[in-house]
Amino acid sequence: MAKLTLVGLGPGSLDLMSLRAQQAILDADVVAGYRPYVDLVRDLIDQQEVIQNGMTREWDRVAAAVVEAKAGRNVVLVCSGDAGMYAMAPLVLELLTEQGWQPEQGPEVEIVPGITAANACASLVGAPLGHDSCTISLSDLLTPWPEIEKRIHAAADADFAITFYNPRSRKRQSHIENAQRILLQYREPTTPVAVVNAAYRDDQQVSLSTLAHFTDLDFGMNAAVIVGNSSSFQYHDWIVTPRGYRNKYQLDDGVTLPGQKRGRALAIDTSEE
Repeated sequence: MAKLTLVGLGPGSLDLMSLRAQQAILDADVVAGYRPYVDLVRDLIDQQEVIQNGMTREWDRVAAAVVEAKAGRNVVLVCSGDAGMYAMAPLVLELLTEQGWQPEQGPEVEIVPGITAANACASLVGAPLGHDSCTISLSDLLTPWPEIEKRIHAAADADFAITFYNPRSRKRQSHIENAQRILLQYREPTTPVAVVNAAYRDDQQVSLSTLAHFTDLDFGMNAAVIVGNSSSFQYHDWIVTPRGYRNKYQLDDGVTLPGQKRGRALAIDTSEE
């Protein structure tokens, strides 16, 4: 049966791409993708046919990949990060659904996971996503800006650490400043922020700042912006968002605090209520 494999390339370096992802590309008849992403895996391309195009041509790439797979070929569609995170997996499945695709009739579809931009960028600055967190894209090409604003308010109110994707572009400069203004309604100006450009690529750049000042930095579409929650702190070049162990244990010796029990739900002191 023909196969369409959606491959997450991770941040872009081959050593951070899974072996399964690399093997899928090596075994493919056709490799399709956004031109810069195809370039990231040129070392794995030999006899495979290549389908590539530029920005905003996502539908064309997906449609071409589906046509080739339905024609009986083994097709790989490469995506940056993870194929299911702001990438091609949703569009592929939506298109197949529109076409009345029946999995038992083919083509077979497989999704090979990749390291997300949030994970890759966080790894370079410590543990900023150590507790509950979310991702929000600031691109309004497919989502209305008022809806994005609503999500920023909700995430800020819930005290999530937040990773912003697509923070700036040549045509869209103000959205990240608007996000900053919203967050300052909920969090201290000193909240730590990491701006990571092109994680694990040749032009990688990592900057640490604060919620009050991070928009002064120079960054664009290839960057991710990670904003800590109310308990996040910076220590040297690391950002730490505590998981909550201090609420139950003494960190110096691991002894359980009074009123707490190991393996049980966190006991909350209500004596002052």
